[in-house]
Amino acid sequence: MLYGEHDQHLVRLEQHLDVDLASRGNQVSISGNKDSVATAKVVLKALYERLQKGLDVGDGEVDAVVRMAQITPDVEETEKAVESTHGDELAIVTRKRRLNPRSPGQAAYIKAMQRHELVFGVGPAGTGKTYMAVAYGVSLLLNGDVERIILSRPAVEAGERLGFLPGDMKDKVDPYLRPLYDALHDMLPSDQVMSRLENGEIEIAPLAFMRGRTLSNAFVILDEAQNTTPVQMKMFLTRLGERSRMVVTGDMSQVDLPKGQLSGLRDASYTLAKLDEVGFVQFAHADIVRHELVTKIVRAYDNRHNKGDAEERDFFDG
Repeated sequence: MLYGEHDQHLVRLEQHLDVDLASRGNQVSISGNKDSVATAKVVLKALYERLQKGLDVGDGEVDAVVRMAQITPDVEETEKAVESTHGDELAIVTRKRRLNPRSPGQAAYIKAMQRHELVFGVGPAGTGKTYMAVAYGVSLLLNGDVERIILSRPAVEAGERLGFLPGDMKDKVDPYLRPLYDALHDMLPSDQVMSRLENGEIEIAPLAFMRGRTLSNAFVILDEAQNTTPVQMKMFLTRLGERSRMVVTGDMSQVDLPKGQLSGLRDASYTLAKLDEVGFVQFAHADIVRHELVTKIVRAYDNRHNKGDAEERDFFDG
């Protein structure tokens, strides 16, 4: 189980850590430079401990432990970091899943949600910003720490307007909120998602529906916050009521606001940066937990953006 089918986990470790692994029965020999060998040993030990706890080990888990192990060259600190990938301290438990952090950014994110009533999670696609927030909210609801979950997004996407979509208001806004529905169904059985939506324990609504409300005893998530205006962001943040927690997520590289319009997420990050009560987590490329090609795609776009338009003109001009 540790090695994987046809030793695929060992092969994956060789690719990630630049070491050579040779298995002989229940023994593994590791060859390479000193630091890489030490990291590989820590990773194998952590994966084995995960199996001993009855948890699965697949490609995703292997990649997660490697990410955590590469935070620091200090072996002792590395061991503490990889412990979070199967330990109980940062585990999020829902009806269908037990989630542990799969990257340094996710570990910092969970700690921030545990410690702060308002948390901003900002970074590229694929880092688990929304997914982990929904999971944490569901765990609080199941434990009775909050009475309801409220999930919201601004209905701004790729220049399209709600009025051009068919159907009533619910039909118009549902496509914008689909990622939140998908995350919920990953955490709870479908019948529970539907019943909790019907009785109001879980509410999913566009940002425009938040005006004038006070959100008490709730876990509130604003997703795609880069597409809010400063006025909308202020309106949303001031909805926070007693015994409530709020998480705001967004990616500043995917702003769909009209050109020249300041993003409410950028404005809030600057305005609230010095408040100790607010947690800020900046995700990096190394925190992307989707297909490894996603990391390369994000980096390629960032590199192109940083180089400017001159190289692009040269490319299209042949």
